[in-house]
This record gives sequence, C-alpha cells and structure tokens, in this order.
Amino acid sequence: MAEDTAVKGRRKVRQGTVVSDRMEKTVVVSVERRLAHPLYGKQVSRRKHYQAHDEENEYRIGDVVRIEETRPLSKRKRWRVLELIERPE
Repeated sequence: MAEDTAVKGRRKVRQGTVVSDRMEKTVVVSVERRLAHPLYGKQVSRRKHYQAHDEENEYRIGDVVRIEETRPLSKRKRWRVLELIERPE
C-alpha cells in the first residue's frame, strides 16, 4: 500500500524541504509531487506548503524532513516533524 494513501488508523506522512523557520516551534515545509498532465501526459510539479510543529526549533531552511499528520495544534498547524532526512552542507 502506498505511503500517501489515507487508511483509517494511519497517519499521512510526507517528505519535503523546510522553506521557513522564522516562527517559534513551527517550520513551513514545501512538499513537491510530480504527476502526469491529464491531457498531454507531460510530467508537471505541484507544490504545497504545510506548517509543521518543531518543538526544539532544531530544523533550518534547506533541511529535508519527514512530517506526519496529527491533531490540530493551532489554526493552520496540523502536521509535526518526525525526523531529519538530510541537512545541506
């Protein structure tokens, strides 16, 4: 079963890049997905930004992180950072 599918009892998990770390305990993560155009078949990129909870303020711009869906933490924050995948040099 694919990682992105919503199954009852499982939380959605996404991987993306931190694009903002200016808020306290929050990072903005940009998640890019590639799909085929419905008519022409060309690969197109779609980006979506998620606000994710970062308890220790440890993630910085450029970090590749994995985020997980969680209960609402604030008005727009429904994700939390699970782990660091890659940190740019």
